[in-house]
Amino acid sequence: MPPTPPPALRLHDLTVGYDRHPAVHHLQLDVAAGELLAVVGPNGAGKSTLLKALAGVLPPMGGRIERPAGAPRIAYLPQQADIDRSFPVTVLDTVAMGLWHEVGAWGRLGRERLARCRAALAEVGLDGFERRTLDTLSGGQFQRVLFARLMLRDAPLILLDEPFAAVDEPTADHLLELVDTWHREGRTVIVVLHDLALVRRVFPRTLLLAREAIAHGPTAEVLTPAHLLRASGLVEAFDDEAAPCEGPAVAQAPGQVHGHAHGHSHGHSHGHSHGHSHGHAPGQPHDHVH
Repeated sequence: MPPTPPPALRLHDLTVGYDRHPAVHHLQLDVAAGELLAVVGPNGAGKSTLLKALAGVLPPMGGRIERPAGAPRIAYLPQQADIDRSFPVTVLDTVAMGLWHEVGAWGRLGRERLARCRAALAEVGLDGFERRTLDTLSGGQFQRVLFARLMLRDAPLILLDEPFAAVDEPTADHLLELVDTWHREGRTVIVVLHDLALVRRVFPRTLLLAREAIAHGPTAEVLTPAHLLRASGLVEAFDDEAAPCEGPAVAQAPGQVHGHAHGHSHGHSHGHSHGHSHGHAPGQPHDHVH
């Protein structure tokens, strides 16, 4: 048998957050090369924060992120709300930024690279939009531009934060086809989503977050009523002003809940109220985790 390839990402006791307050803490996770992984959880679960850490935008507060030797190129798409569209840049120039790894700050695109930019725009259905400026685009058109830029990035690891939010259904379907293409090409794709019906239909594996890992593994084993209920309760009870977490990491088996014992203190208070009641009847969690 051929040797098992190293994971695309390995998270060792990872804690990330802002101003020394953890948004995600003590995360143990292996993401296999070529995996298509959905990251879900309630509002405030730390999903976008985790993606920023994986992209290298946000340094870890504790633990580490291990990648295969050579630090493979990463393509990261933040939420649209994090992107300023007021600057008068053209669609073609925006897409060409995906070639930064080839041309650098002062390199010339040249005829061949310009042709690749136009081909990427045509693939996302925006042929003829090259001279349009970003502020003239609809939300769906702008998202297609960002996907075209990702295509030119040609990265083995792709991180997408709510890529189908605020776009119409035909655009979402088109972008999903691109995600499926990347997956079939063997790229590792990690996507933050809130639509659990979409996750169940398309994504074979899921990570459920609620500031900590509730479950990780095959989607059907992760998105259970019990796991979703627990995730909702943990996030609602979390205190953003709690002291930095110093608890030990616990290994996590696929499809099982994270090893933090409820009622733990790590030597201080996280702000978790694990006996907290959040008003949902057992077995009736919301099916959209926003």
